[in-house]
Amino acid sequence: QVQLVESGGGSVQAGGSLRLSCAASGVSYRRNCMGWFRQVPGKEREGVAGIYIGGRNTYYADSVKGRFTISQDNAANTVYLQMNSLKPEDTAMYYCAASTGACVMRSGSWLGFQYWGRGTQVTVSS
Repeated sequence: QVQLVESGGGSVQAGGSLRLSCAASGVSYRRNCMGWFRQVPGKEREGVAGIYIGGRNTYYADSVKGRFTISQDNAANTVYLQMNSLKPEDTAMYYCAASTGACVMRSGSWLGFQYWGRGTQVTVSS
């Protein structure tokens, strides 16, 4: 079982920045990839960013490319999401997710994630 705990959410004005963290524990299973997702009430959850554990390639939704950066600290079992130039439409609950198997990470298609955190709220005001 993999446990994921997100932190770093909050309220900022448009144009501001936030850094989300996702700490993984209970890593008896090898994590293959990690992702960040977000959801607004009444809408489907959408993939935002993803990364392979120990890899360099990163993947982003078109809506956040150039503004968000996903990174990892494997020694700390932590994945980060640096969010810059935030917009009101970025307001959502942000979730961290992990896959111990195959995963798909590309804008519009994010599959294979089995473990989820409880989320951290990000609110961007205009």
